[in-house]
Amino acid sequence: MAAHEKYIEDNLEKLGQRLQELRKAKGYKNYEQFAFQHNISRSQYGRYENGQDLRFSTLCKVLKALDVTLEELFEGFEKEK
Repeated sequence: MAAHEKYIEDNLEKLGQRLQELRKAKGYKNYEQFAFQHNISRSQYGRYENGQDLRFSTLCKVLKALDVTLEELFEGFEKEK
């Protein structure tokens, strides 16, 4: 695997973990409940939390549903050198 592919994969995984953390902090015990209540495909949202590809427009929809800013989403992400 090329270095840039590994970088993308690692960061998608971190993003998925962060989305899960934020969802749980908002009181949603499972991703299906959250997705259903916010009119997001449950299967697709489940893939996001598992670190699979995520379009920016969909990310914005998820953040709006979580009432979270981009800045809040990326809190705790380490800077890559």
